[in-house]
Amino acid sequence: MPEHVMRRHLVRFSWRQHSLLSIASLFLILSALAGWGPLIYDRSAVDYTPLPGDGWEVSTPAEQELDPMLVMELYCSAAELETIYSLLVVKNGYLIAEHYFNGGSVEQKNRLQSVTKSYTSALVGIALDQGYLSSVEQKMLDFFPEMADQITDLRKEQITVQHLLQMRAGYPSEETDPALWEGLLSGYYLPLIEEFPLTTDPGTEFDYSNLSSNWLGIILAQACGTNLKSFAEEHLFSLIEVDVGEWGTDAEGNNLGCGDLHFTARDAARFGLLYLNDGEYKGNQIVPADWVRESLQTYSEDINVTGEFPANRSLSISDIGYGYQWWSARAGEYYFDFAWGHGGQLIVLLDELDMVIVVTADPFYLQHDAESWRHESANINLVGEFIESLPS
Repeated sequence: MPEHVMRRHLVRFSWRQHSLLSIASLFLILSALAGWGPLIYDRSAVDYTPLPGDGWEVSTPAEQELDPMLVMELYCSAAELETIYSLLVVKNGYLIAEHYFNGGSVEQKNRLQSVTKSYTSALVGIALDQGYLSSVEQKMLDFFPEMADQITDLRKEQITVQHLLQMRAGYPSEETDPALWEGLLSGYYLPLIEEFPLTTDPGTEFDYSNLSSNWLGIILAQACGTNLKSFAEEHLFSLIEVDVGEWGTDAEGNNLGCGDLHFTARDAARFGLLYLNDGEYKGNQIVPADWVRESLQTYSEDINVTGEFPANRSLSISDIGYGYQWWSARAGEYYFDFAWGHGGQLIVLLDELDMVIVVTADPFYLQHDAESWRHESANINLVGEFIESLPS
């Protein structure tokens, strides 16, 4: 991407976007008055013009060779969703579309839920690059020597940092098991290394484990000699000019590697743009490029994410896979990578089109039921159907 795309200044908005919206809205009103169809003015009048400020260089869909009518349809569909807070589209480094819904705002720091995991992955890559970690092949128990004499399942001695990153450590998903979920909510994670059973041999199968991500966060803090938030502030957040909000902690004060990180939608988009640019920001390599590529590889394929609520998690995306705390999928002709948090928090990387899409929404904090999954699926399908509509 040319360096000018990342400069911190604003450009004037194009009048063309407003004209397209106005013409389309007028046509729909006249059609309704003439009896040609229902009056749907409100649905067509969503103004997705980016707001000024915050150092983003703004443009329009047309100027970045993206069909404005497809973008309008995306935002009209978003306006019908009950729990979405924000929807941003960045193309070729420009913020080309932005709107806030249901009480959301540009200043709102959103609970990004499991999108946090992708930030944790970035911090692992930075720690490796700076020598705090020696290899992803390091054993998990090397960082928890106090647990060594408590391990009864010797397979746990083989769990590596890489297994945790890939969700292939052998630990089960907690979200559909009440006993495991209660253990996760206890906030005391080290005893769970022994208490939680392995359901598969390490490195053999994918299972979505929040604890694996939390242990990554604790490993990072121990290796770097500081808390995770301080390390992230110094080596990531300040360098990409984002302002972190709260970052939840466990019962022992460790920042959660699995969730509870708060950012504005725009700051989430900066992180997405960082990964779209192979870890580079304004000419500076923040996350090693090799790590970005390794993180976005697919290590587990054809993952079933419908869980116990298949009717409420019917998704328009397919070929779902997992890398190092990043998801991958396909919609139509396009493959993409994405960070995904409960409630439908999304940072989507569409490399082929040089595009980042960000969604924030009601996080449904600690609520894992059919209703929350229904809204989450609606947000995912919103983006999936938009990507599918894009010409190849």
